[in-house]
Amino acid sequence: MKLSEFNYNLPKNLIANKPVSPRDSSKLLLADYITKKYFHHIFKDISNILKSGDILVFNDTKVFPARLLGNKESGGVVEVFLLQDLGNSNWQAIIGGKRIREEMKIIFFKSFYCIISKQIEKNMWQVKFNLSGKKLNNQIERFGHVPIPPYIKNPDSKNKLKKEYQTVYAKNRGSVAAPTAGFHFTKNLMNKLKKKGVIFKYVTLHVGLGTFEPVKTDRIEDHKIHSEFGILDKSTANFLNKAKKQNKRIIVVGTTALRVLEAFSNNSGELISQKNWINIFIYPGIKFKFVNNLITNFHLPKSTLLMLVSALAGKKFIFKLYGEAIKNEYRFYSFGDAMMLCHFFN
Repeated sequence: MKLSEFNYNLPKNLIANKPVSPRDSSKLLLADYITKKYFHHIFKDISNILKSGDILVFNDTKVFPARLLGNKESGGVVEVFLLQDLGNSNWQAIIGGKRIREEMKIIFFKSFYCIISKQIEKNMWQVKFNLSGKKLNNQIERFGHVPIPPYIKNPDSKNKLKKEYQTVYAKNRGSVAAPTAGFHFTKNLMNKLKKKGVIFKYVTLHVGLGTFEPVKTDRIEDHKIHSEFGILDKSTANFLNKAKKQNKRIIVVGTTALRVLEAFSNNSGELISQKNWINIFIYPGIKFKFVNNLITNFHLPKSTLLMLVSALAGKKFIFKLYGEAIKNEYRFYSFGDAMMLCHFFN
């Protein structure tokens, strides 16, 4: 398939630069991809759409401020974008600046610095910090910046953004980008769903570099996606496998949680508990093994996520829904509105 097949025109005024308040007052486009019916809702209406016994699967990863701005000993400015904790104070990072070399010292504060150990590939390096454990994490939290997507043009203050660019159920620290479909859930909405009997289950995917990487190949099948670390515990896998056999309605919140379930499913559609690296790339023609209901945002043109939702609901239907969203002035991307793709209606 050609990359150009996944392009569409979006008015710039529909790109969301900040979340609505409260979060569950965002719009929701509810779409059944079997019957091709769709309806417009407010996201909090989901408490009426879902019923007792339905299961929501969330990604409980927590975003950390991965962008560190420092200086060489000569004074030159350097940006260190942390990607992966390698243990023993070592990190894999993208380093931006001029004349980067091994053994270079990058100073963030007088008592907080790192030294470049080795080059991994172009612009990607291994660095070693002078601190470890909680002390290192505390300094990263203190001096780091949340790596917001480039289309957010008017970011709020650093501390406010750290709070806004996070789901209310975030728990396991490790992502450089948020699982944004979860932004629509407020604590009040989650309490209401719990009281109704909706069941919550959690997986973890630490979102990495692949989130920011555009598809650069004309033939989408040639695109190589970066690996991200996923966790599916045994009790969750067993519960979801049993629920699937009982034909319970399982609704996955976000493409990141979806990738965990699809990557950790065997060819029979049974989930296998594991902790492992995931580089699954889903596009039209790829068959889903476990997931058939998804809550997601509206994605960028030519993005791997637009290809993923096209694989689930059909490319033609997805583009019809995107056209409907544009016509009704839905807000797009990370802080935008939501869509629920399902094969059922009440």
